Amino acid sequence: MTNKETGGPAFPLVCANYGVSHGMTLRDYFAAKAMAALYQSHYEYQFTGKPREPEFIAQMDELAVDAYGIADSMLKAREQ
Repeated sequence: MTNKETGGPAFPLVCANYGVSHGMTLRDYFAAKAMAALYQSHYEYQFTGKPREPEFIAQMDELAVDAYGIADSMLKAREQ
């Protein structure tokens, strides 16, 4: 993906000894924020330490797709 598609690095770090570390992209950062808000508003999470049912995993997969959709919309809105 290009910088236009990802928004570029979210928290670039330049260090004389190690060069440049780009870390996560702005798209990843936006998606993480969106995912947290979506999850909090729709799910009650309880850590059980047990494997999850396939239905729960499928819901989380859909949540991740939705979060990146929101991130893409946020990046598009920045261009206007």
